[in-house]
Parts: sequence; structure tokens; C-alpha cells
Amino acid sequence: MQQNLFYAAKNKNTICPQPHRATTHGRCAHSIIRLAVCKKNGGDFLLRIEDTDQNRFVPGAEQYIIDALHWCGITIDEGVSVGGTHAPYRQSERKEVYRSYAMQLVASGNAYYAFDTAEQLEQQRKNAEEKKETFSYGSATRMSLNNSLALTVEEVKELISKNVPYVIRLKVQENETITFTDLIRGEVSFDSNLVDDKVLLKSDGMPTYHLAHIVDDYLMEITHAIRGEEWLPSAPAHILIYRYLGLTAQMPHYAHLPLLLKPDGKGKLSKRDGDRLGFPVFPLEWKDPTTGEVSSGYRENGYYPEAFVNMLAMLGWNPGTEQEIFNMNELIAAFSIDHVHKAGARFDPEKTKWYNTQWMLRQSDEDIAKRIKPMVASLTGITTDDVRLSDSFLTACVALLKPRVQFEKEMPEKGLYLFIEPTEYDQTVISKKWKPEFKDFFKMLSDEFTASNEWNSQIAEQTFKAAAEKNNLKPGEVLQLFRVFVSGQAQGVDLFPMIQLLGKNQVLKRLESALKLV
Repeated sequence: MQQNLFYAAKNKNTICPQPHRATTHGRCAHSIIRLAVCKKNGGDFLLRIEDTDQNRFVPGAEQYIIDALHWCGITIDEGVSVGGTHAPYRQSERKEVYRSYAMQLVASGNAYYAFDTAEQLEQQRKNAEEKKETFSYGSATRMSLNNSLALTVEEVKELISKNVPYVIRLKVQENETITFTDLIRGEVSFDSNLVDDKVLLKSDGMPTYHLAHIVDDYLMEITHAIRGEEWLPSAPAHILIYRYLGLTAQMPHYAHLPLLLKPDGKGKLSKRDGDRLGFPVFPLEWKDPTTGEVSSGYRENGYYPEAFVNMLAMLGWNPGTEQEIFNMNELIAAFSIDHVHKAGARFDPEKTKWYNTQWMLRQSDEDIAKRIKPMVASLTGITTDDVRLSDSFLTACVALLKPRVQFEKEMPEKGLYLFIEPTEYDQTVISKKWKPEFKDFFKMLSDEFTASNEWNSQIAEQTFKAAAEKNNLKPGEVLQLFRVFVSGQAQGVDLFPMIQLLGKNQVLKRLESALKLV
């Protein structure tokens, strides 16, 4: 979406000396786990928008995030769209706050002004490439570059007085081991010589993520920061910023969640993988306002929000039991960060469909019948006063179709023969199974059905078997033909419950029509 989103969760656990807040930086895919961190401990859910990169800002993205969370059943307790005591929650509206902290770091000697132009930095990268090296703006190179550490005080003052654009960079000390404890990965250590001097404040006055999230987490009293594994290499710089600001005691616990991998397990999952392999990556359909490109959404593809949430929660986490189906409250109750995996989680589109099927089986037939009624009417042209659009008939159709589909929206088309008489018949079955002498069997079957005073699936099945026996046939010889004559298809819902649903007159009519064609 090109607009980062930030979730934070506030844990009001009274056992602790101060309120706990758990933050999450990143995409929706991990937000379910992040929600569980706080809600299990009686917390609130906070939404903060990280929109400091104006080049990547996309109109409408913020409302999309809010709508997506709402569809997932996630209530925003504090933040954008609802307000709260720590407003504003858009980072673009907090520029002066960030600048004051950046200047504090400059004043303490832990950050510096850098006047290098984009062209100069690009030349440095090219020079390094020619030497088969990688350019990094840090302790090994900073003194040869255009910054306040390499320039005289007078030169720096002159550049600033002339409004020469500059950024503020973090000054990482040399020869230091930076260590912190990750809640998922344990103790993690970094060599400071390999940590570059991150840009904290850009030339347009906007902060980078490195500074902004730390300032906001501190001011919003966040105690747990949960984000994707891709941020792990930046963690040592973030540890240093807390230290240099004198906020080590207020630094939150960090947890870096595993990446979501492509279906083949090779590489990070992206929107392009969904486009290529035909599955949605976005929770809701998204139309890029600049390019007009449309990315399909789970909602529009017929997924239940409960199935979507369930699937996301199980990517990179397991409850330690065999249970796979959870509603939101069950997920929160079962969640433990100890069961979050370190390794990346491979995304399986077919497993996602399985989750949807499981949640569909938990829906009431009556509710599904109400939802598919307009689809059936549109597909078939049946009017609302027709018995085939009655609640009772549609509910019975749903009961038969449920085990045969993965989505509600498939029911009208896959069950079309329940509403409309077939005009075409599976010729593969007929050419393979039909024998002229079977005509006597189907004539007898029609006569037996006509004479029957009762009509249900058991009686229809008994009548069918009795007619086969009288004609010296095994039921299996004519069973699939019977299905094709009634439905037009070789496969479908359970046969004799379908016969009961259609009713005697409809079954007799369909048999007569099919036998004429045969």
C-alpha cells in the first residue's frame, strides 16, 4: 500500500507497576498476533499511522487500514479515527516533537549534521562497487564525507545559515558489542562497526522510522514493540538511540516476528506472488489511486473475516495443541509468545481455503440461505414468489451444498441444477454407462415413483434399488446415469437427499426429459 501502518496495544495489567503497552510496527499480516499480546492481558488496541515518507504516501490508504481492521473484527481503542490522550497519531503531525529529540542527540554529540547530496552519496556507492565493496555511511567513512564531524564549526554554521539542505545522522561508536534480548530469538548481539549511521531526520524535516517510532513509543508509554524480522538488523541502532537519549530504562521489550514466505518457501511473500499465483494478499480489494491497478482482497473473494484472522494467527504461531480453528476470543486466550516460531512461515493458499471451509461449516444454513438468495435470483432469473427462492428450499439447498464448496458464492452456480432443470447432460457418463436395455429400468423406476404415496430420500433409495433388482441389475450400474438424468452432472450433492428436495413431480419431469434425449 506504500503507506506504513503502526499498531500499538496497551496492556492494563494491574500486576505491573505501570500500564503495559505493546506496539506493533508493520503489516496487517502480523497484527492478529500483536492484538493477542495486549488483549490477553486486558489491553487496548492503538493505531498509529507512520506517514513520514511523503514520496510513498498514497491517498486513501489510511482509511483502507481502518476499514480492513474493522472487517477483521479488530476494534481500535485509541489512535487514528477514535482519538486518545496521546494524540496526534499521524506522525506527519508530530514533526516538531521529533526534531526536538534529534537536536537533543546533536547537542549530546550522539548525532550530527550531514550535508552530502544524493549525487555525492551515489558516487561513493559507485566508487565502492568498483572496488567490489559496499558503501556504508558510518565510522569507517564519516570523516571523509561532508558532515559536521569532518567540517569545522565555522563551515557548519555557514552551511546552515545558507539553508543548505542537511540530514541528521546517528553517530554510532566504534568497537562496541550491542546486545539485547529478543522475546522470540533470545539474546542477540551486533558489532557496532557493522552498524551504519542511520538518518534520523530528513532534509524535509520529517523523521525516519528509526527516530519516530522510538520517540512515539516513549511518549505513548509502550512497553512491548513487536515487528517483522526485517527490522532485526536495525535493532542495534534503535538500542543506541534509547541509550543516547537516556531512555534505556523506558526501552520496550522487542520481539521480531518471522517473515511470511512465498508458497514455495523461497523468499518473502509479496503482492506480486498473489497476482502471479491467483490468490489475494490484501484483506480488502485495493485500487491504487495513481496507477488504477487493482489488487484483489480476501473479502471480495468470499472469505469470512473469521477465517482470514484464523489463518493469519497460525502463520508463525501455534497453540502447542492440535487445535487449528479459533475465534478471536479463543486466539487471545490461547496465545503465548513462547509459541511464536523463529523460522519464516510458508503461506499456503490451499490451507487458507480450508480455513474458510471450516468457518463456512460453522455458519447456520439459514443465514447462508439469506445471503445467497440475491445471487440465485440473479443467476437463474427466478422471481421472489417462486418456491425455489423460499427460505425453506434455499436452506435445504445450503445443507446439501455445504460439503461440496469452499465459499458461499460458489453455491448458486455449483448447485444450479437444484434450481433449474438441466438442458445438457454429461455425455461422457452416458456414452460409457448407457445400454438400451436400461430404458426398461428407468420406465419402471418412473412408474414406481409415480405410484408412491410417500416421498423422502429413504423411500426413493429403496424404490431405486428394488427397481434395479427387478431388472436384474446392480444399483451401481445405473446409479450414475440416474444422477446425470436428474442433475445433468456426473457429480454433485448427495443423490437421494437431492431427490427428496426436488420433489416427486420435478424428478419425474426430469427423468422424462432426459430419456427422450437419450
